[in-house]
Amino acid sequence: MKKWWLALVGILTYIIGVGLYFSNRIMYMKKKEDAFIQNREILAKRLIREDFDNLPKTEIWVSSPSGYALKCLFVEPHETNQWVVISHGVTENKVNSIKYMNIFLKRGFNAIIYDHRRHGDSGGKTSSYGHYEKLDLKAVIDELKRRKGRDLTIGIHGESMGAATLLLYAGMLEDGADFYIADCPFSTFEDQIHHQLKAEIPIPSWTVFPLGRMFIKLRDGYWTNEVSPIKYIKNIRSPVLFIHSEKDTFIPVSMTMELYAAKEGPKQLYIAKKGAHAQSYNENPQEYEAQIDQFLETCLKKRKETEGI
Repeated sequence: MKKWWLALVGILTYIIGVGLYFSNRIMYMKKKEDAFIQNREILAKRLIREDFDNLPKTEIWVSSPSGYALKCLFVEPHETNQWVVISHGVTENKVNSIKYMNIFLKRGFNAIIYDHRRHGDSGGKTSSYGHYEKLDLKAVIDELKRRKGRDLTIGIHGESMGAATLLLYAGMLEDGADFYIADCPFSTFEDQIHHQLKAEIPIPSWTVFPLGRMFIKLRDGYWTNEVSPIKYIKNIRSPVLFIHSEKDTFIPVSMTMELYAAKEGPKQLYIAKKGAHAQSYNENPQEYEAQIDQFLETCLKKRKETEGI
């Protein structure tokens, strides 16, 4: 009998240990320090502090439907109804969004940069890789429309988790923007987890993944297979520019290729030759901006034609 009890205790210890470790890694992925992000962007000259400080901007706190506040900056150097919202990746914050914001400011857009839940100055305890973040993105878009009216041209640019978030927002909640730019998204969260487990641990992922996903459901309220942009991509009718670095080993470029193939209607694909994960712009800035110019010219021209402008 004692052996049975010891075996049972051992099994329970394994289940709890693996479940907690796995779910903690997902829910509380170690973030980069805010000072590190800022200094990195300044040293790379992607953030010119004086230029950013001189931009006309308003600090807005947006209420998340999940019960916390989101720190947003509405940056408005132009008299225009053209806006872009920048959605950053996991472990980053809105400072990382400034380089993308600047691309659009130069092209006559105003912009919103904001901190996702659990990042920067925003509230929220966990990262959910788009599951709850998509609801927050909708809250930011709703606030923009409430403040500036509904006669707007809206684009959303997202990087990594931020790209998955915008695809989930557009495919599951509302196709509420006029265009989307998805830079290095994953196609399904579960495939991404399996990819990372294979790279990080020397044992088969099936020995830990079922326990981990169950603990995420118990602790954070969702199943990992719900976070799956590929399932909902066909619901997106507005144009999407897909971007990925060919040499990305964190999220494989094949995931963007799958999303691009599944997207119906207007779309564009740019595979950067240089750069690791989320480095397509940093390593290929001129090509990156040229792709955006081509994309904007096409999708905004079609919008004007549709509206008879």
